[in-house]
Amino acid sequence: MTQTSNRFFDEIARLMNDAAGAAQGVKREIETVVRSQAERILRDLDLVKREEFEAVKDMARLAREENEALKTRITALEKKLGPVAET
Repeated sequence: MTQTSNRFFDEIARLMNDAAGAAQGVKREIETVVRSQAERILRDLDLVKREEFEAVKDMARLAREENEALKTRITALEKKLGPVAET
């Protein structure tokens, strides 16, 4: 009886190990499918990469600074010229 119950438990343990291995395989397969679907969706959304966003942000900051400098120069030149009649 003891040898039979040991064999029974050995078989149950082997089945459980096989089931755990199969579950791991299914988990990896699901992760792969979900990851590929997420990447496809993100590509379809046409999102901007962070590096590109940061570069455009810096360009906008520089353009604002240049506009402010030009505005200051224009104001100084207008003061030098005196009142100008606008049309």
